Amino acid sequence: MIIKASAALRNDYAAISNLAKETKEPIYITKNGEGDLVLMSIDAFEKREQLLMLRAKVMQGEQERIDGAETLSVSQARKRLRERLNDI
Repeated sequence: MIIKASAALRNDYAAISNLAKETKEPIYITKNGEGDLVLMSIDAFEKREQLLMLRAKVMQGEQERIDGAETLSVSQARKRLRERLNDI
């Protein structure tokens, strides 16, 4: 975990920005010794958002399976995908 004071962000933005880009990790910014903000590069943020969206879709699919939705074996899924591909 990377923790920096708000003064570091204010006084040396370029170094904090580079650190976020290099580490691809969130940087926790404190103000008066208390947690205040989390800073991350755009690339890291977008990857995190994609992961959260994927996780939500997996959870939705699992809930649908639990609720009794039709399920397919791997071979059935492949067959359907091939059929769709042939239709294109």
